[in-house]
Amino acid sequence: MRNWIKLDNAAKIYPPAANKKWTAMFRLSVTLTEDVDRETLESSLRRALVRFPSFACRLRRGVFWYYLEHIDGAPPVTEDVYNPLQKLKTRQNGHFMFRVLYYKNRIACEFSHALTDGHGGMTFLLSLVADYIKTKYSEDVPPSGYVLSLDGDPSPEEYEDAFLKYAARETKSRSETRSYNMTGEPVPFDRTLFVSAVVPTESLVSAAKERGVTVGVFLSSLLLYSCYLKQRTERERKKRRQDVKVSVPVDLRRHFESRTLRNFSAYVNPSISPRLGEYTFGEILVQVSHFMGMYLNEKELRARFSQNVAAERNAFIRPIPLFIKSFILKMFYIFQGDRYFASTISNIGRVELPEEVGKYVSRIDFMPGRALIPRTNCSVVSYGGNTYINFTRTVLGSDVEKTFFTELVKLGVPVFVEGNERY
Repeated sequence: MRNWIKLDNAAKIYPPAANKKWTAMFRLSVTLTEDVDRETLESSLRRALVRFPSFACRLRRGVFWYYLEHIDGAPPVTEDVYNPLQKLKTRQNGHFMFRVLYYKNRIACEFSHALTDGHGGMTFLLSLVADYIKTKYSEDVPPSGYVLSLDGDPSPEEYEDAFLKYAARETKSRSETRSYNMTGEPVPFDRTLFVSAVVPTESLVSAAKERGVTVGVFLSSLLLYSCYLKQRTERERKKRRQDVKVSVPVDLRRHFESRTLRNFSAYVNPSISPRLGEYTFGEILVQVSHFMGMYLNEKELRARFSQNVAAERNAFIRPIPLFIKSFILKMFYIFQGDRYFASTISNIGRVELPEEVGKYVSRIDFMPGRALIPRTNCSVVSYGGNTYINFTRTVLGSDVEKTFFTELVKLGVPVFVEGNERY
């Protein structure tokens, strides 16, 4: 990789949107069967940053755009003893855009969204953990899925901007109506509330199949239904009549051939319109299923992200100085980007590991970062026969999560809630 690269198309919104108290982050963690050896982890981290040079970067301000500049070394490996997913203070972190933490038998990475998405982050973390296991236990670990060998050479395809590669001339407007957003007292920026639950994957798959939908559609519908029931408790009539939407990130690698480890995700926002009448869960399930069927295809997805690429390439926008672009993008994120959905649900899906690694890994978790406005967000990952569902909340009151898990049990899926407002 050359000494610097441009931010990918999706990453450009995040640096301007950040403020003194908040950075767009997400967290991935692996729980091992034995306590972590810090020195071995540090050694594997240094090797991982040679293998994945797009993670060995700092954010820089250019005249017209932010960009990533390669840096040597590695971020400090610190003990995971504070409230997670706090603002990333890059100067204290060696200027790296992700942090590495450990606590007893858990290894966690918290990534800036300007650096990568869930797929790229999971590839980095699991490749790091695989090398750690290879070194500590003298295992011969074969590359598989998210696990890449740190002995290999980085491929230019791993740090390409896939949005630019696949963008088309024909675009489709992403304009849509505003969504209901819950009212409530915001949680201070130095805290994020968490609720985690474990669900048997087989039970979840059976419940979805019984209703003729995928697990992704099933869980997205359930979150939409939970937000809708929360909306019905609002006092303000205007709020009770707003559309309710959930934002569902889509890994574009499933629709376009790409090995990039940078951002390559799009978002779709299935919705309901309560002003038209009351909804049952079954009705929402059908509506979300049809919505996903219409929009989760190559043509629709390409037209939507091509709209953003077209704006980046616009001859009138490109020469505008960065300080003006940053102000416009910040206002867009505050007043539009975060207001078009009531919650998000990000599902990485089923993660499989080589046997040589899997026998040392008991659990994998995915946690969404705190939202800029009061809301609750959800992330899902399946591993080893269990599905781990994590909510992060920046509003006091856990109505949405309680409804989500209660309804899940009613639908025949056992739920083991591990703790409320933990960490």
